[in-house]
Amino acid sequence: MEQKKFTASIYLYHGQAVKGLHDKAVIAEHPEELAADFSNNNADEIIIFDMSEDDEEHEQAIGMIKRIIDAVEIPVMAAGNVKRFEDVKKLLYAGCQKAGLNYAKDSNIKLTEEASKRFGREKLFACIDCADQIERTRQIMNEYVSELVLIEHAGVGTLKECMAATELPLIVPMADAMPDMIAGMLGKEKIDGIYGDVVNHNAKDINSMKAFCSEKGIRVNGFDAKISWEELVKNSDGLVPVVVQEYRTKEVLMVAYMNQEALEATVKTGRMTYYSRSRKTQWVKGETSGHYQFVKSLTADCDKDTILAKVSQVGPACHTGSHSCFFREIIARECIDTDPLKVFEDVYDVILDRKVHPKEGSYTNYLFDKGIDKILKKLGEEATEIVIAAKNPDKEEIKYEISDFLYHMMVLMAEKGVSWEEITRELARR
Repeated sequence: MEQKKFTASIYLYHGQAVKGLHDKAVIAEHPEELAADFSNNNADEIIIFDMSEDDEEHEQAIGMIKRIIDAVEIPVMAAGNVKRFEDVKKLLYAGCQKAGLNYAKDSNIKLTEEASKRFGREKLFACIDCADQIERTRQIMNEYVSELVLIEHAGVGTLKECMAATELPLIVPMADAMPDMIAGMLGKEKIDGIYGDVVNHNAKDINSMKAFCSEKGIRVNGFDAKISWEELVKNSDGLVPVVVQEYRTKEVLMVAYMNQEALEATVKTGRMTYYSRSRKTQWVKGETSGHYQFVKSLTADCDKDTILAKVSQVGPACHTGSHSCFFREIIARECIDTDPLKVFEDVYDVILDRKVHPKEGSYTNYLFDKGIDKILKKLGEEATEIVIAAKNPDKEEIKYEISDFLYHMMVLMAEKGVSWEEITRELARR
């Protein structure tokens, strides 16, 4: 059984987030910040409805969608103002996990097969507002799209009709509701997820809503502690030390302590909560500064007497303003860092520096000076060298040629303004 989803929604209009398709009151001037808040609070995905009115506005909306994707750590789907195959392509190339087609428009229905054959049915969803749209296009839907999104303001009767008309999973709108009503909706077999006010207005309570659903036997992407407080080994003060690490960079940020109440609050809210030994009380990291730590994982060590917390850190972790509390060097020894991404980023940074600060005699500057055609020619030559080296049983040669290729590829990346973070995000999405 698939996990049921809590989907946040953003309606884009003139570069801002508005209340809905039929209410253009602005709720956020910077939609990427709203999206980051949804992501940090453990929404499972975000669906964006582009309400642009012409091609120029649509291009601006694509730019905003890119910024939203860069600001979040969860999948993003988008729909709206799709008129041609190129619009589907732009949404997916912007980084959307899925692109939506409006099945109230015959032109969108006609796009389905072409887009699906090019990108795969898992990259498409259909937006519907009545069961008739399912009945008329059942064969196309079943073959070429992966799920359906019921447009906001569809009545209960419409929902029942749509559920009866399709075998595809449905994401449905829902107004503010009590936990038992949420669990009741997500407990329906064909309902894949919910979106609307029930998620957007209660972003800070998403983890609590997921915990309630989990207790009712509904599979959700929440926090289900596999080790209880009683199983952990406490120190002489009855506390457990917590080592906190930035989950993306693996940088150690700080060390703090938890009591049972702090651990349970952390699991329930998804925000790191600690026990202050000096103040004799629990505290939420970032409650006063805004520098919250959002939980990605909690892991006990082999003796169960220390917790490793991997978090998404907002702002600096240290009260001094430093990103990490560990910045006072005692001893250090020069060593070669072979962490793959760190090496790629370091080499890329050198290439970028050469572009901004040219150095006489630099081969990198020679390539930049000659321009894109020379860079592409060299990249093609290095790719050919890899093919030739691959026929040699000695792997040392292919290691050398791949390294040459990667260097020239990074020169191309710098020339075109593509970063390693963008590349790794795209690979992770795949």
